[in-house]
Amino acid sequence: METVSYTSQWTAAARALESERSDALFQDPLAKPLAEPRGFELLDKYGGGGLVEFVAVRTRYFDDTINDLVGKGIRQVVLIAAGMDTRAYRLKLPDDVRVYEVDHQALIDEKEKRLAQLGSPTPTVNLRRVGADLAGDWSPTLRAAGFDPSLPTLWVPEALLFFLTEEQSATLMRTFAANSAPGSWVTVDILSKSLLRGPATQIFLSALKEDGIPWLFGTDEPEEFMAGTGWTVRELKEPGEQGAGETRWPYAVQPRDVKGVARNWLLRAELA
Repeated sequence: METVSYTSQWTAAARALESERSDALFQDPLAKPLAEPRGFELLDKYGGGGLVEFVAVRTRYFDDTINDLVGKGIRQVVLIAAGMDTRAYRLKLPDDVRVYEVDHQALIDEKEKRLAQLGSPTPTVNLRRVGADLAGDWSPTLRAAGFDPSLPTLWVPEALLFFLTEEQSATLMRTFAANSAPGSWVTVDILSKSLLRGPATQIFLSALKEDGIPWLFGTDEPEEFMAGTGWTVRELKEPGEQGAGETRWPYAVQPRDVKGVARNWLLRAELA
């Protein structure tokens, strides 16, 4: 639980740094206090190689996806492993849209304690937090909190799949599909297998492993992976492409047919 909490703090720290920019891709005023006590320390340790920029680009991409799909009729948004995410205090969604934050109860308790210390800010969306064992069958707990599997849903497992094995990642996607009505979507970030194997990332990945938070899963064929779990990819982007931080990403986007490139996929997929 401690290591999971720390990774959510470093993500919050990256969002806090982005919010301080004059050309920020989003504003997250709660990120800085939620990043404490170790978020900035961990970001200093791990933050090279475009990590801070990627968090900013990914956050904006998912924000845009949520706003876009809610505008097209989605009425349930489920943030899986929500951590210190503050979309419920940043986005403005219609009152008939329910947003669920699902995570381990201990992490939810810690988040609510910190928010209380900040004066208990009021969510800008219809929010429900759900404490669940993400390693087990959490869908009954989500339904007990009011989730309706007959309604189109957007699933958002941000910054999660690389901590799972390929089998666990596939099981998660199939669980989403099993609890989804027609018209449902998932938006997710997936590493390439080349990123996990490339020599340029080994120092970073070794440090994560030593700290007990290894990155495990990546695929060079994200469309095939998603199709095998019941989802059809409708949009696939890399940071630096139009609609995915084209003004912010510090590296050139390599053509898809160039092999062995470390990639961070950002995608939207529809229920097949």
